[in-house]
Amino acid sequence: MDKHSVGDTKVPQCLQSCVKPLEYAIAVHEHGTEHVHSFVGKEPSGFKFNKLSLDEDDKPHNPMVNAGAIVISSLIKPGSNKAEKFDYMMDFVKKMAGMEYVGFSNATFQSEKETGDRNFAIGYYLKEKKCFPVGADMIDALDFYFQLCSIEVTCESGSVIAATLANGGICPITGERVLSSEAVRNTLSLMHSCGMYDYSGHFAFHVGLPAKSGVSGAVLLVVPNVMGVWCWSPPLDKVGNSVRGIQFCQELVSLFNFHNYDDLRHFVKKQDPRRQYDDDRNKSVVNLMFAAHSGDVSALRRFALSSMDLDQKDYDCRTALHVAAAEGQVDVVQFLTQTCKVNPFVKDRWGNIPLDDAVHFGRASVVEILQKYHQTCSLQDHMHQHKLSSIKGTV
Repeated sequence: MDKHSVGDTKVPQCLQSCVKPLEYAIAVHEHGTEHVHSFVGKEPSGFKFNKLSLDEDDKPHNPMVNAGAIVISSLIKPGSNKAEKFDYMMDFVKKMAGMEYVGFSNATFQSEKETGDRNFAIGYYLKEKKCFPVGADMIDALDFYFQLCSIEVTCESGSVIAATLANGGICPITGERVLSSEAVRNTLSLMHSCGMYDYSGHFAFHVGLPAKSGVSGAVLLVVPNVMGVWCWSPPLDKVGNSVRGIQFCQELVSLFNFHNYDDLRHFVKKQDPRRQYDDDRNKSVVNLMFAAHSGDVSALRRFALSSMDLDQKDYDCRTALHVAAAEGQVDVVQFLTQTCKVNPFVKDRWGNIPLDDAVHFGRASVVEILQKYHQTCSLQDHMHQHKLSSIKGTV
């Protein structure tokens, strides 16, 4: 994983509204989509983020407005005390940040409580309309929401959080799956339609990427399957978004074809960093084969997390599994077969598959692993063919 930082990237700042997609993702990860959305909607509201407004079902419009975020805060660790809830959330955010800096501003928390009249009004309105789950305390939910808004990150740790969302819920630094794919997909969908206050429609039109802003001046931007970005520039526009943060996002998609609806195949005026050119591909193959040759499972794990094709071939049509099998790298063979599910039947230019190499060089442990893997692959292929024939028979 590559990092790039410019400016005051180590200065702590509070998450504020940037915590809304995180708490929503955690709630869906823990309870599932259906349960969470029985309490909160999915539609943009068309109103200001702190307006006393519910949808036609008397639910908050979405999790990215204050009403929705307050209800979501009551769904996290229900039945636990305040300390347990906060520690749980902090641990989760730290995992998303790859254990980089995550702090807490008590001064901001106290200020939020003392000046949060509008949020208290929203809380009582939600209570009147019975928006909270049974047994939830409205004041506790508000208090927890104020705490969550007061969590601190830096641009560097925030960018890892964004990258975890970009990477389908797997932290690119630790390799740990922090969030389910379902939670990430839902979160990015709502960020795309509701994440930028009253500017959300304009942002979706001009930038076309999921993002969330906060009144601390932060912008969390996700380029799915590519990268996460965290901008921080406190001067805000009239709707509460960072002026320079918005400008950066617009310039980014004017240079690179990251807009959700850019034509990736035919649009030649923009750069596409996702496209591998010959030099990049050659370097990729060399790095992959060297890692397999030397038994570097950590490097292979990084390659897998970055969506590298671990079945790619060198000039002799040999794969990483060929090389690992010939060298007797048992751990690499296990990782490639058990975790990455690579194809064991690829033939090199001489017609040999990886198992042939393992037999030729007397790698008994590798032979045993590959023989079992062949049986598994053959069984799965047989079941797949049987399923296809069953489908054809019922059409």
